[in-house]
Amino acid sequence: MAEPFGRRYRAAVAFFRRPLVRWTFVVLLTGQMLYGTGFATVAAAARWGWPGAAAVAAAGAAAAACCLLALAREGERRNAALLGLTLLGGLALNAAEAYSGMAFLYIAVYALPFRTGPPPAVALIVSGVAAFATASPLSGLAGWELVGNLLGLGYAAILAFLIRQLVVTRERSAEAAEARAREAVLAERTRLAREVHDILAHSQSAQIVYLEGARLLLERGRDRAAALDRVNRAAALARTSLEETRRALDALRGQELSLAERLERLAVEYRSVTGAACTVSVAGDPGPLEAEARLAVARTAQEALTNTRKHAPGAPVTVDLRLGGDWCELEVRDTGGAAGRPSPAGSGYGLVGMRERAELIGGSLTAGPSGEGFGVLLRVPVRRAGEDGAT
Repeated sequence: MAEPFGRRYRAAVAFFRRPLVRWTFVVLLTGQMLYGTGFATVAAAARWGWPGAAAVAAAGAAAAACCLLALAREGERRNAALLGLTLLGGLALNAAEAYSGMAFLYIAVYALPFRTGPPPAVALIVSGVAAFATASPLSGLAGWELVGNLLGLGYAAILAFLIRQLVVTRERSAEAAEARAREAVLAERTRLAREVHDILAHSQSAQIVYLEGARLLLERGRDRAAALDRVNRAAALARTSLEETRRALDALRGQELSLAERLERLAVEYRSVTGAACTVSVAGDPGPLEAEARLAVARTAQEALTNTRKHAPGAPVTVDLRLGGDWCELEVRDTGGAAGRPSPAGSGYGLVGMRERAELIGGSLTAGPSGEGFGVLLRVPVRRAGEDGAT
């Protein structure tokens, strides 16, 4: 229901902003004001002679000019003065002849909420209506006729303020929607940066190291078997990176593997690349976890295993996933030496990215020496798919 209304509103705004429509509107307003001025001028000539007629005509022309300038220009203070003079001109015409200045009054009442701020608009409308009620008996307008016109002016003022508030509300809603869209774009860019790092950065940097080592060995005429081993390692890393990219694309297509399967694949990859043991244990059912929590667990396990390959090559690793109560825990521990390992505070983008990913969903990450090796512990809240994100 809101969307059709929004389309109708935008269509109406676009229609009234067309140059032909706006000029037609200006011509009609000008004609109405000139008609009232001419009517009052004729009445003033009959009552006060030509000097009075000239004064009324001048007042009407000045009021019409002020009204058109206020509709054409921006600036709250300037428009308040111009529309105030429009009200005075309409009151002067009504004093000369009943109803002759009503066009000026109604145009000013409708325009004030849009062309000035709310305080000056309210002050001018209230004072103008009060002056109209006081001066109307001079032209013979009294009784129920006066009451009817006062009610009409009051209704016009209320309607104008309501329409203005509707316009302001829609503009603020549009600005808020644009702000949310910008925030969503920035968040998506940050997420993609983490994904690029998690999928490509480590594997490609390792490939470069292996290939550079192979090049140096070949240039110096060293052991060709060692150079070939480095090339094979780089090729294995390239295949791993390609497989991880395919898994990421499958996830984007809605063909995501279960969390247990992803962890097992990471373990198989670790065993094939390093030749060391990597065991995975899963306690509880992680299936109902929301997508962000599953992604955080998988990426943290991948990053932790990559760091183990870099800093403790050949070290056995255990990957434990525990789901129970309100928290899901992932613990990755190796038995390699802790010396030279990244500090818990984080020395590279890897640990920083893992910690950011955890904190974004209300979790935490700790990393540091664990026994003779190194351990990473991720804790994320259990929010089942479709549940509210509040903790």
